[in-house]
Amino acid sequence: MAKATARPVISDVSVRVFRTTTALVHDSDGHAHPGEPHTVTRALLTLTDSDGVQGRCLAGEAHVGEDQLQGHVRPVLIGQDPFDRERLWQLLARRQRGSAGTLGDRTLAAVEQALWDLIGHRLGQPVWKLLGGMRDKVPAYGSTMCGDETPGGLATPDDYAAFAEKLVAEGYHAVKLHTWMPPVPFAPSVEQDIRACAAVREAVGPGVPLMLDANHWYSRSDALRLGRALDRLDFHWYEEPMEEYSTQSYRWLAEQLGTPVIGPESVAGRLNARAEWIAAHACDILRVGVPTAGGIAPALKTAHLAEAFGMDCEMHGGGAGTLAVLGAVSNSRWYERGLLHPHFDFDAVPPHLRRATDPVDAEGYVHLDREPGLGESLDLAYIEAETVRSW
Repeated sequence: MAKATARPVISDVSVRVFRTTTALVHDSDGHAHPGEPHTVTRALLTLTDSDGVQGRCLAGEAHVGEDQLQGHVRPVLIGQDPFDRERLWQLLARRQRGSAGTLGDRTLAAVEQALWDLIGHRLGQPVWKLLGGMRDKVPAYGSTMCGDETPGGLATPDDYAAFAEKLVAEGYHAVKLHTWMPPVPFAPSVEQDIRACAAVREAVGPGVPLMLDANHWYSRSDALRLGRALDRLDFHWYEEPMEEYSTQSYRWLAEQLGTPVIGPESVAGRLNARAEWIAAHACDILRVGVPTAGGIAPALKTAHLAEAFGMDCEMHGGGAGTLAVLGAVSNSRWYERGLLHPHFDFDAVPPHLRRATDPVDAEGYVHLDREPGLGESLDLAYIEAETVRSW
């Protein structure tokens, strides 16, 4: 009889904080805009098993800090079988209650994605294949940055119209507008939002699906007025015009509009909160993001929840984890590529990557990577050379 071989276990959990560059700046309300290239820091979470196989996930330093690793992540993961991913995730999730808010869903998402990456490398398979392998490419929509006051940027409805035309010409299957937000002095403005949406519709014609993310600033009456304009303009969905914790406000809105209401994006509660939105008839399309849902499997569960009700579930934001889920489900139509702006080169590859995670082809599709794991082509030599601290 062959001798049984012990299964590998997680032997190390580590983080490197490293310097990289970006051309994005953030305004006083946290919205991204084009700027001059400058240095920022990112964090790389690495899980290593007893055979030396590693799984990695890029994250914000605040979500994989030393206290989180020492207090929660290492005690749960060290010595455990990485294939027990669901059990390990549940153990971490149960620790959230006593963590005084330090163990958030983004921490869970980083750990869970690193586990998937490790499993993919052990099996020699891309994560999207392990999740189900529904499709190997996903149509992309162009998702704009918020409006600004920059000449030739996104300062006027005509700017949005010209940029939308450009995105459609590049092959994007649809366009989503993020309109003006504070600290722009006149924002938010229902009238200006309507002008921008009308200008884009006129520019791209009737056959291009359009969406609006109004960023939760409006009252019921303003949200309804804007939504009725979207009905006239034949928009594909209407996203986050009000505070999302008011579920009944979204039910009230969805009942009065022909344009599908999508949500929630920012509400805490992961799968449970989204089940409540379905039960309350607060949305027509469900919304979930891998980082805010606690990882790939929670987002996949959410998509399957929507599928059980005959609903689409669209993914919030991009990245390797999002693409893994999209490769495994049938009820998510698009990949959100952005945020895009006339003055920002979204396709420029940051120095810590060897190639882009989500390149789009001439026909507007993002092809799923066939490399093992999540498929992010990290430049580990660069990251090591630019490391400023680690734990």
